[in-house]
Amino acid sequence: MKTAIILISDPKSGTDESFGRLLNGLVYARESIECGDQVAVAFSGPGTRWPAELAKLGHPATELYNFIRPQVVGASCGCAAVFGATESLEEAGVPLLKQYEVPGVPPVASYRQLVAHGWNVSVF
Repeated sequence: MKTAIILISDPKSGTDESFGRLLNGLVYARESIECGDQVAVAFSGPGTRWPAELAKLGHPATELYNFIRPQVVGASCGCAAVFGATESLEEAGVPLLKQYEVPGVPPVASYRQLVAHGWNVSVF
């Protein structure tokens, strides 16, 4: 099975809901990896801020993130620009996805391409 997980929750919101969405996405990715799925994880919207948070020592989701890190395909370039995460993503070694041109912002990730290529897409 091909499983794509898009993380869009905002770490700056500081809510249990946002952290819960991140955790559920990471746990789903881990379970999918362990079951032998082809897995792709991407960050979009304010979720492009997560890699910087997950790099902090002592963050409760860092170990889980490090497990799925090889399956992180990137973060939406346009979203990173809008949400001020471009530099932190580059520092974290997360590629910027630039598959779809949108007027007024840098190119963004194309999640439609995943669906068109048979991926099951879940957004957290």
